[in-house]
Amino acid sequence: MKVGDILRNKTARVITVRMNETVGVAAQLMRASNVSALVVKDVVRTEGNTAAGMFTERDVVRAIAEHGAAGVTMKVSQLISPQRLISCSTEDTLEHVRHLMNVHHIRHLPVIVDFALAGVISMRDVSSAFDEAEAPVAA
Repeated sequence: MKVGDILRNKTARVITVRMNETVGVAAQLMRASNVSALVVKDVVRTEGNTAAGMFTERDVVRAIAEHGAAGVTMKVSQLISPQRLISCSTEDTLEHVRHLMNVHHIRHLPVIVDFALAGVISMRDVSSAFDEAEAPVAA
């Protein structure tokens, strides 16, 4: 099974946050959208909208644990990893995605197709797909 198979069964809407938004705004957006991760967009006039990273519930906890109440006013850009964005494509296998998530200790991957954000796949999506594939067929 491939990432594209999973995305076809998911809602097409991907929740994003801009790099210059605060942790508080990002947390409210996650709560209102009932998601645990946001794709961070870097809006640059010369390059258009690009996925710059992922902002997760863990980042909210880290901001508050390290900075107290002031963590809520920090910018999302201060907390996302400055490393290269780990992503996948619709043609990647679920085995490959699971490997990427395990190696990089992450639970969400943006799906990039032709340099554009096509969706997000989570560890839960991967796990559910494997569970469904292993489920016994009713006689």
